[in-house]
Amino acid sequence: MVWHDYGYVVASSHRMKVIRSLSSHPKTPKQISIEANLSLSHVSRALKELLTKGLVSCVNPDEVKGRVYKLTEVGDRVAIVIERNHLQK
Repeated sequence: MVWHDYGYVVASSHRMKVIRSLSSHPKTPKQISIEANLSLSHVSRALKELLTKGLVSCVNPDEVKGRVYKLTEVGDRVAIVIERNHLQK
């Protein structure tokens, strides 16, 4: 299943950048935006897609502002595969 999720993530550079940004530790969309050099709207869209696939979860979903996102266990595995493939290139 990791390969299917991997293919989904790498099909979008925005999703891939968000996964890579979250691989170090949980972050807010603004922090991801700055680190990944993406607009906040692109980060928000990617997070929504990744949430739907179960690759990312929100640590504090009841907050209106300052939501923090982290990788799920599957998201962690996908991030490892992405990093391995990126290092080989």
